Amino acid sequence: MSSPVIRTRGLTRTFQLKSGPVHAVRGIDLTVDRGEILGFLGPNGAGKTTTLRMLTTLLPPSGGQAEIAGHDLLRDPMGARRRIGYVAQSGGLDPACGVREELITQGRLHRLPKTAARARAEELARDLGLLDLMDRPTAALSGGQRRRLEIALGLVHRPKVLFLDEPTTGLDPGSRAELWALVRRIRAEHGTTVFLTTHYLDEADALADRIVVVDAGAVVAEGTAADLKSRYAGDRAASLQDAFLAITGRTTADEPIAI
Repeated sequence: MSSPVIRTRGLTRTFQLKSGPVHAVRGIDLTVDRGEILGFLGPNGAGKTTTLRMLTTLLPPSGGQAEIAGHDLLRDPMGARRRIGYVAQSGGLDPACGVREELITQGRLHRLPKTAARARAEELARDLGLLDLMDRPTAALSGGQRRRLEIALGLVHRPKVLFLDEPTTGLDPGSRAELWALVRRIRAEHGTTVFLTTHYLDEADALADRIVVVDAGAVVAEGTAADLKSRYAGDRAASLQDAFLAITGRTTADEPIAI
């Protein structure tokens, strides 16, 4: 049996605004096994982004407990940070840099010696289909090529957990299919745990071993895609969209984004 690599108990986050407290996350319990691909879904404003920011050490929890690969987020955020890779929805590439320079710089930021950083850059470029692009400026990359590079940057330090925030937003169907295949291969070849947030329910259906649905800052459903379809839509052959609507009463994007 796989050992948990992510574990939270009663995780909360409250924002203090002039109008009063906003309870964005209200006691989330999660267990994610090593090597699992977890789909983390919910309508806009449900608490997904806030939870993701806490788990990636970008935002301290207001309460509860959380561990990443055995490292407590409150007591040892740096230890947790060293074991995660994070690919944000907006990306963060420097348009003036070349692909090789971005990869080597990321390796150096993770304290790899220069020779090791160059070797890791070549290894990732080979594994992720970037070798022919190494001397190209990132501004000249297609959307799918940029996402592959951003995922490569998240893997430079060989993290135990890779967080992917809306990884295929804006990509054409062919590039989306390539990214799905890449995520599967990363897990299969390296045993990497993948924590995926997406508004594309077909993406979660295709990729996730298990799905957690959050709404109003709490977990409201979890299970495999087939289980959720059977339990909430009444048919394992139904779409995940049908199950999601039954669980939340909403689409994934019919409310304004909250904190």
